[in-house]
Amino acid sequence: MVHPRLKEITDRIIERSAASRQDYLHRMKAQHTKAPQRTNLGCTNLAHGFAACPAADKQHLATDQQPNLGIITAYNDMLSAHQPYESYPEIIRETVRKIQATAQVAGGVPAMCDGVTQGLPAMDLSLFSRDLIAMSTAVGLSHGMFDAAVFLGVCDKIVPGLLIGALSFGHLPAIFLPAGPMTSGITNDEKARIRQLFAEGKATREELLASESASYHSPGTCTFYGTANSNQMLMEIMGLHMPGSSFINPLTPLRKALLEEAVTQVVELTAQRSTPTPLFEIIDERAIVNGVVGLHATGGSTNHTMHLVAIAAAAGIQLTWQDISDISEMVPLLARVYPNGKSDVNHFEAAGGMGFLIRELLGAGLLHEDVKTVNGTGLDGYTVNVFLDDNGDVLRKPAPAKALDETILAPMSAPFSKDGGLKVLKGNLGSAIIKSSAVAPDRHIIEAPAQVFHTQEDVEAAFKAGELNKDVIVVLRYVGPKACGMPEAHKLTPPLSVVQNRGYKVALVTDGRMSGASGKIPAAIHVTPEAMDDGPIARVNDGDLLRLDAVNGTLEVLISAEEFAQRQSAAADLQGYQSGTGRELFASFRANVSSADTGARVFNLEHTDQSQRNAEGLSAMETV
Repeated sequence: MVHPRLKEITDRIIERSAASRQDYLHRMKAQHTKAPQRTNLGCTNLAHGFAACPAADKQHLATDQQPNLGIITAYNDMLSAHQPYESYPEIIRETVRKIQATAQVAGGVPAMCDGVTQGLPAMDLSLFSRDLIAMSTAVGLSHGMFDAAVFLGVCDKIVPGLLIGALSFGHLPAIFLPAGPMTSGITNDEKARIRQLFAEGKATREELLASESASYHSPGTCTFYGTANSNQMLMEIMGLHMPGSSFINPLTPLRKALLEEAVTQVVELTAQRSTPTPLFEIIDERAIVNGVVGLHATGGSTNHTMHLVAIAAAAGIQLTWQDISDISEMVPLLARVYPNGKSDVNHFEAAGGMGFLIRELLGAGLLHEDVKTVNGTGLDGYTVNVFLDDNGDVLRKPAPAKALDETILAPMSAPFSKDGGLKVLKGNLGSAIIKSSAVAPDRHIIEAPAQVFHTQEDVEAAFKAGELNKDVIVVLRYVGPKACGMPEAHKLTPPLSVVQNRGYKVALVTDGRMSGASGKIPAAIHVTPEAMDDGPIARVNDGDLLRLDAVNGTLEVLISAEEFAQRQSAAADLQGYQSGTGRELFASFRANVSSADTGARVFNLEHTDQSQRNAEGLSAMETV
């Protein structure tokens, strides 16, 4: 039975979303058909669509009987997490031919690596790449050739972008195929130690590069629990991965078997087969809430406070930061994975992984079990771990009754924390998000004078000059979505960690963002309204006393309301953010992007097409 409070929150999301969800379902139903999608194509169109296919595939595609899968791939061999996808299309084609189906690569989407672009001008494109990926996905699927879609993507903005694009084709079945994390390298503590030594000038660049290379060393996802691995958790707990498949290492027999199983399964979800299940039936309000629960229970990436809002909107669902914060208060932290612990995702998987986590949450009524999934079951089918049997086929066994390492995975009876550690801060500086699960409890409340900056480089320069060796709340502003695309401030973690380790009270307040790798610094991020929108953060002066309170959920400047209201917003020179590294091409994105609390998205996904309804004689309350 679902926990009454979780049901209450879900019900209010359903009520709030009634009109926009109804419109979304109406549009998807209008496109849904039992016949192959390509039956709508003329002969010339169809001939173009299969001209390059092998003869046997052409024969299937010409008959208008067998399903055809469209592959959307984010493959490139610069991203370690995406390099394994190079071989996937051919494996998919060979697999589905055995069951009288075909597959084509429908299109590719851009896939940038935040690890490469961190702290560089290209990071100004990172968040916007999510919506560009969504649009690229729609272009790939727009040809009308496909009866289901297969998505190859792992990392930060890529999975949210793929899912947003997929939801615009929600009348098709869809499945996401993970590639898995790289094997473990050096310990995360050792990596962090060398970074801090380098920040203090006590390690050489050669020593730093050797340390980083020993950490990021092979194909697969980076092993810390940042946005990329939070994506994988979300796809599984929302029912878009096959059970137990998220954290199996690349290029292993088990990973290949899981790939073959997944594409075989998605063929069965097409309208031409036994269990037709379009994406719009899987992603509903309950699935979105399950994703939020998983984010809290695992201490996942703060980026998903924007991505989940944007994904929900793509399905006609209106999710708010307050929903996310309220769910956090009732969901305990059950996983400690770096930076929220010492271990990485490989250790999480070995300790019991997603199967253990989902079973514990279901047992406490903290997940909606009665959802649809690509597995053809509810979430009860996901309380398993995966293995290979003697024939090389996928074998699933119940997750262990007790985690194999309770320093990594905790039972509901003894959680690491009573809440998920992601919450909304509110006050006279606006609204912000904080991830407190990685921060020591004695640092959940920081009161200190502000020191204001407009670039990350200025913060670094102040650190090197010794100007931050004091109790300080660093205010980094004019780095929000409208100002410059909201780059991550992850490069500030090592220097601010040094200041904190010297015994000072330190925190960060920014209208920019930090990833799931934000570390152990108290950080009020995604401040909205942003400075570019004349938000209160633009009126903070050096020396103002600020209070960040993650216990009571407040973010305030401690001066009189009258004095603060009379101040003018500080000016900022943003010319350096307008061009170079392709930034000039994204001017329309900066001009039209929504606020962080509405998903920082560049297109409106919550409109209602009432004129179309009226033309068709349909009531706004029509049941679909």
